[in-house]
Amino acid sequence: MAASPKLPAFDPADPLGIDDLLEPEDLAVRDTVRGWAADRVLPHIADWYEKGELPGIRELARELGGIGALGMSLEGYGCAGASAVQYGLACLELEAADSGIRSLVSVQGSLAMYAIHHFGSEEQKEAWLPRMAAGEVIGCFGLTEPDHGSDPAHMRTRAKRDAGGDWVLNGRKMWITNGSVAGVAVVWAQTEEGIRGFVVPTDSTGFSAPEIKHKWSLRASVTSELVLDDVRLPADAVLPEVSGLRGPLSCLSHARYGIVWGSMGAARSSFEAAVEYAKSREQFGRPIGGFQLTQAKLADMAVELHKGILLAHHLGRRMDVGRLRPEQVSFGKLNNVREAIDICRTARTILGANGISLEYPVMRHATNLESVLTYEGTVEMHQLVLGKALTGLDAFR
Repeated sequence: MAASPKLPAFDPADPLGIDDLLEPEDLAVRDTVRGWAADRVLPHIADWYEKGELPGIRELARELGGIGALGMSLEGYGCAGASAVQYGLACLELEAADSGIRSLVSVQGSLAMYAIHHFGSEEQKEAWLPRMAAGEVIGCFGLTEPDHGSDPAHMRTRAKRDAGGDWVLNGRKMWITNGSVAGVAVVWAQTEEGIRGFVVPTDSTGFSAPEIKHKWSLRASVTSELVLDDVRLPADAVLPEVSGLRGPLSCLSHARYGIVWGSMGAARSSFEAAVEYAKSREQFGRPIGGFQLTQAKLADMAVELHKGILLAHHLGRRMDVGRLRPEQVSFGKLNNVREAIDICRTARTILGANGISLEYPVMRHATNLESVLTYEGTVEMHQLVLGKALTGLDAFR
């Protein structure tokens, strides 16, 4: 009888052996982004978060462009042309540092650049995408409004043609990541032809982007309102290849895919902090990691964390072969963000009072994820997307 092959050692950091599913190129992307985040973000993020600022964001954007992280899954125009799995791994590593950093990259690549790449004219692509891929120009995405978040079909922002053919935009957008540092905004507005997207240089007369302050979540991120008061744009500012909600919703689906991975990065960071703390913190004469209740918490956290990563990987492979449906993205976003928050909260209980300190990443990740839970589709909206897919019945209205 042939001898049984020797089993690999159990790896606490990868208990399911998910790394075996990754190609060398995947691992190289992951390690590059992880190394950049460890060098440029982790030493400073607690201070940035406490102060509610992201200093040097333009320099960070150029560095992210330098490692190919901006618009990395897009082809051409200076973009890396990476696989969906590689983009997901990058999102995981960025959010393991902080959700605000992943949001910067996600809004740049999966929303602003994606919209121009998929729906823009060749002139628009050539004008903006190479500079955005390099991080020389930061972009933002104007869809959500003060009174219309989950119901973008009833947005109030309007674009009208004047007698000379120019477009004139009026309206407000709210909770816009990168808004006050962006050089270009992709803005969605109602027109006589339906909802259309516009490429808006932020130095246009009538455009302003006051920054939103007093946030208790995504504090190391630039969040703004967009104000459009008679912003005049040439006729060719409109994205020519799409009309209706299909445009912005397809962008959001791509961005939500990144969240499926990114939320697991926040969860992993909190889980790792809890494991290390449990092995070193002593109570009743021994490390708390040696008590059954603590081990039960750690085991449950590990199960949900690595199930979530496996789900993200599965969705990435489907995206890479063109078979990922929006309902499946909703499945991933709904599950992984909810589980990530639960992992962070459980980690906080293991750390006890230290769990609320910025000396550890747990509370920072937990509060960030409260925003991730509701942006780009609330829990309820993704539940209804899945409910409709499962029953064939529309419960949105």
